[in-house]
Amino acid sequence: MSSGIDQLFGLHQVALSARSNRSQVIASNIANADTPGYQARELDFKAALSTALGAPSAVGPAKLMRTSARHLAAPNAGMDLAGASLVYRSVAQASIDNNTVDVNVERAQFADNAMRMEASLVFINAKIKALLAAVQN
Repeated sequence: MSSGIDQLFGLHQVALSARSNRSQVIASNIANADTPGYQARELDFKAALSTALGAPSAVGPAKLMRTSARHLAAPNAGMDLAGASLVYRSVAQASIDNNTVDVNVERAQFADNAMRMEASLVFINAKIKALLAAVQN
């Protein structure tokens, strides 16, 4: 039963993980808006999602790090997005101190990412409700 549930929620689970990592990158950009020389970064969501789902890519699938020989091997090692590559965001105009963070762009990206994260949660909730309805009948 576990594998069936994993298949049912797999895409949304991976998407939520990628969206969470993207939120962290955007928040880091906003936090470093006044840091001289800081270059705004972006998580390539499409590449991170395809890597996590096991699609072949130039860098290969992300691997879970086992820090002890006693750790269990993950059944789906592609779920780890910590190794997803970050790219530098293209900038319309850099500041004098060579900081490329545009706070307005970052806020818009953060809001867009939060909206897409909410959409994934709505899809997951709908699937859970459908499963509960099937079990109750």
